[in-house]
Amino acid sequence: MLFPARVGREQQAHPSQPASCDPDLSHSCLDEDWKTGALFWDCSSSENMSLYRNAIWFLNGIQQYTRKGYEAASKGFEPQDLDVSVVGRSFMITGANSGIGKATAMAIAKKGGTVHMVCRNKDKAEEAKEDIVTKSGNTEVYIHIVDMSQTHNVWEFAEAFKKQYPSLNVLINNAGCMVHKREVNAEGLEKNFATNTMGVYILTQTLIPLIQKSRDPRVITVSSGGMLVQKLKVDDLQSEKCYFDGIMVYAQNKRQQVVLTEQWAKANPVIHFSVMHPGWVDTPAVSTSMPQFHQMMGDRLRTVEQGADTIVWLALSRVASRKRSGQFFQDRKPVPTHLPLAWTHSSAEECRSFMTQLENLAKAVQSQPDADPVGPSRPQFV
Repeated sequence: MLFPARVGREQQAHPSQPASCDPDLSHSCLDEDWKTGALFWDCSSSENMSLYRNAIWFLNGIQQYTRKGYEAASKGFEPQDLDVSVVGRSFMITGANSGIGKATAMAIAKKGGTVHMVCRNKDKAEEAKEDIVTKSGNTEVYIHIVDMSQTHNVWEFAEAFKKQYPSLNVLINNAGCMVHKREVNAEGLEKNFATNTMGVYILTQTLIPLIQKSRDPRVITVSSGGMLVQKLKVDDLQSEKCYFDGIMVYAQNKRQQVVLTEQWAKANPVIHFSVMHPGWVDTPAVSTSMPQFHQMMGDRLRTVEQGADTIVWLALSRVASRKRSGQFFQDRKPVPTHLPLAWTHSSAEECRSFMTQLENLAKAVQSQPDADPVGPSRPQFV
């Protein structure tokens, strides 16, 4: 644990480090998880507890989150689970132009599904779409240009999508953001929170009426194992009270996604909700943001296809839909959302407070004037 601890201290010693934010990047959870585990200065808990959480988390990661962890788990996979055709079913994937998001879109397109790619960068999205169509032979692939950090635009997009399309079978919340310096979006929301939590909340909540009237409806959110070292902080959702560290904020957002999924499952029994961890994956985001660690881990990192496997399984297989809704998955199995004796559980009152705050923030965003119709950040259908 000496190396992770040292990284954590160095990260805090350089608060001016450049932001690393791209909602189009699918979750290459190696860099986020490793750095989240490295951070043990947590103003909401004692240093000893943070060290304990990180030690347990790290040991779990080495055993489970690497390529060897996937290979060991995959020996128990049932190949027939994905022996399905999903022609006529529609799937929306945020952050679908690269990494795990693109691998997920590719797998679903090869099974005949209609794919809606929600991406921030039009050029990257069109390039990814061309590759998916060429390799899958499926032309039912559509691009929607939306910046998931711009909360009002996410709501506008979701409302427009409901009017344009008659159904949506599966929503996959995959896009993620990690900004190391506190910034706010046009609505005054901290950017990590806006992308990872409010964007997911508003997109999903707005589309629930469309999803729940579809056949075999599902919502899947790509989280991170880093959330295991965080307890939900209902009194500081936007990280205003403590020293701001993008790594810790990201992990807190991932914990928020887990709690959100659990609450949605209780409130919407018609829809199957799940949240998952893809493991430590070899993506361009890892090699650029953590080159030394990328080199050190080398072949131990998972491929993007391995990282996407459980997402695809949750989205397509009949077996997955029979699992209890609201669970946290890793390598096709539900796993605990808390480390042993880590004191990260939330009370029912805290969960209610969390949901109420999200609802109030969403109402405030929806009540704001419409964005400039010719503005560059307005959602586009391509």
